[in-house]
Parts: sequence; structure tokens; C-alpha cells
Amino acid sequence: MSIVSVFFSKIRGWKRLGIFALLGLTLSWVVSCGTGNVNNSTQQSASGNSSNVEFWTMQLQPQFTDFFNNLIRSFEAENPGIKVNWVDVPWSAMESKILTAMSARTAPDVVNLNPSFASQLATRNAWLDLDSKVSADVRETYLPNIWKASTINGKSFGLPWYLTTRLTIYNTDLLKQAGVSQPPTTYAELATVARQVKERTGKYAFFTTFVPEDSAEVLESFVQMGVNLVDAQGKAAFNTPEGRAVFQYWVDLYRNELIPPEVLTQGHRYGIEQYQAGQTALLASGPEFLKTIAKNAPAIAQVSATAPQITGPTGKKNVAVMNIVIPANTDQPDAALKFALYVTNNQNQLAFAKAANVLPSTVAALSDEYFKSVPADASTVEKARVVSASQLQQAEVLVPAMENRNVLQRAIYDNLQAAMLGEKTVDQAVADAAAEWDSRA
Repeated sequence: MSIVSVFFSKIRGWKRLGIFALLGLTLSWVVSCGTGNVNNSTQQSASGNSSNVEFWTMQLQPQFTDFFNNLIRSFEAENPGIKVNWVDVPWSAMESKILTAMSARTAPDVVNLNPSFASQLATRNAWLDLDSKVSADVRETYLPNIWKASTINGKSFGLPWYLTTRLTIYNTDLLKQAGVSQPPTTYAELATVARQVKERTGKYAFFTTFVPEDSAEVLESFVQMGVNLVDAQGKAAFNTPEGRAVFQYWVDLYRNELIPPEVLTQGHRYGIEQYQAGQTALLASGPEFLKTIAKNAPAIAQVSATAPQITGPTGKKNVAVMNIVIPANTDQPDAALKFALYVTNNQNQLAFAKAANVLPSTVAALSDEYFKSVPADASTVEKARVVSASQLQQAEVLVPAMENRNVLQRAIYDNLQAAMLGEKTVDQAVADAAAEWDSRA
């Protein structure tokens, strides 16, 4: 399974509790290659001085079975009083299984989730508060912006693990036909390129979806263009000149026929297909998608290159995060934390990042030369890794952890669509979206 089907196409909206928002959940697919079998036994016990720690991951078997078996053996050798039972859960089952386990008080001691999912339960004090458990020295080993992704209401509920940042994959031939010498780096440049590509080639520069249950890329564009989505009290903060300007930006692109009409009805999968068919010049995705292009559309792969992701005047870049959390009611808090810190330490993060073609969330691991340079004859995928890693210093989870994030996305997307179709003015669409969010049940 490649990142393309992972990162933007397989996942749709998750309705219950608004969990598994797209960017968080899809990162679990970045490194998944098959469906693992879940052990339904989640009981933890202690015998004598030994601790049994149950560790759940999200679809890392069978591709990484040997990796984690070796990691666990090394941990147990260094900590003879602790035994680790590894359970791998299919991504599609994680929501129901963890909610059921938490309700039945049979949750694992350590679990691989993502900030969007985990934050919904963090507001209910479901996870161990790490602020009193993790020293400042240890905390500083992680990238500061990434640590923030697993905080809510000023409390830290998770340890950062593996990451990916979005890239701009572009068709060099199509841009050349349009007279574009360099791919756009900002949304302002994107609008110019969109017009140039359409006028000179008859094709579209890019596709992005406005389907509420799909990608959060448009929602994130608000943050990148300097808009606060919600204020400190959780009220809508986008009914501002800046927010209206972003609404107007997307409305203008649609009404001027510079983005496909299918943006209102099709999800990110459609955008992937259009890029592979040579019908669009740009695609926002992860570096591993290049392998999928090579397999599905070798001619397009030959003319594809990568550039940093498009952003706004803030310079903010998207990052997708997977984290590790510990249930507050675990019987083994010290052993669980020791293992979680072991999994996410510099050495093990670097090893896993290389094995899985993802990025680490620790400062030392990211500083490894592997993420900084490649030989002159490096493949496009290898070059993409360096571009992706270079963005992490400016990267953050653009839509912060919050309850009902899916409700916010729907309110904004639905009203954007109405403005695009001329059913509402931009001012009315913004006001209605804000009112819908503020009046949520």
C-alpha cells in the first residue's frame, strides 16, 4: 500500500466524535502495507515484580513485524522486569476497538493514535498527563512544534512519533507548456499559475476538494493565509477581513473556471487520478506517492519533480503526526511510559524513519545526514525526502486539536460551496459558517 492511497484517497470523514481527521489518520497508512491481525485480549497483569505492557499499533504488520519484534526484544533485554505484548490493529478498526476498550476498562497500556483522534478523548481526561511525568530535558528532545500537536487545554497527552509533510509534486512538461519556469510556492502564485496553465494548455493547474468529509487541505489554507479558525473560547474567529479574503480567493478560482467543477463533488482520490492522467500540473501529497506514479503512470513519473508545499504569508507548513498515548487508568504507568519513551527515542525513531520512509519527531534524529543531503544521481523519491524533511522546522498541525473539528470543516466547506455556486455572497457565507459553528450543539 502506497502513500497515495494512504494520504489522501482512502480516508473519508469519520463522524462519531469527529475523530480520525484526515491528515492524522492517513499518516498511519504511510507505513502500512497490509492488514494485521488483532489480538482481542487486552488484559494487563503484573506477576511478582514483572510488568506486562500491552502495546497497540495501527496497521504496521506484516511489513514491520520483524522491526518491532526486534525493538521489543531489545527493550525487554534492557528492562528485564517488563514484558511487552504487541497488538497490531487494522486502521479501519482502531476507532471502534479503542473506544470499546476504554469503555470496558480493558484498554492497552500504550497505543499508537494521532492527535486528532486522541484529543477527543483527552478532553475527557482519558490519557495520562505527561507534563508531570516527562522531564523538561526529555521533552526538549522532540521538535517543539510537533510536541504541541499532542497538547490540549495546556496539557500534554501524547508523545510525538512519526511524521510526514506535504509536498508539491509537479509535472515539469505541463508547466513548461504553460510557460511556467518554477512551481508556485504561495497561494498568490498558485492563482497566477492556475490562470496561465488554463489559458495556454486548456488543462487545470491543480485540484483540491471541497467535500466536507474529505481532505482538510482547504481548511488548512485558511491558517496558512493568516486566519485564526477559532478563538481562545472556541468561538469562530474567521469572520474577519482575512477570513473573507480566503473565502473570496477560492470563490474566484471556481467562478473563473480555474479549478475543476468536480471540486464540489469529488474527493482527493479524483485529484490523484487527474494528475496521473496528465490532466493537472500540480498535486499536494507526500513523497512516497512518487512510487505510485511510477507504477501507475510511468510517463508522468518521468516528468514529475517535487517542491516545498504551497503556503501563505505565514510561511506555515502542514505536518501529519502520529503519536503514542497512555491511558490514564493503566495499571502500569511507569512501565508504559518507559516503553513509550523507548519507542520514540532518537535511535529508534531514526531507524523506523529509514525503514518506513517517514520523518522522525526528535531533534537529533532529524539532524541525521540521511535527511539533509543526497547524491547527485539520487532518485526523485530520495530528493523528495530531503525537501520534506527541510520543511519540518516550519511545520505544525495547522488545525489544532479541538472537539468537533469535523463540524467546523463542514460549516466552512458547505458555505464555501454555496458562495462558489452563487447561492450566497461571500460575506453571507462567512457569517453563516461562523454562526453554524458557534451554535453547534
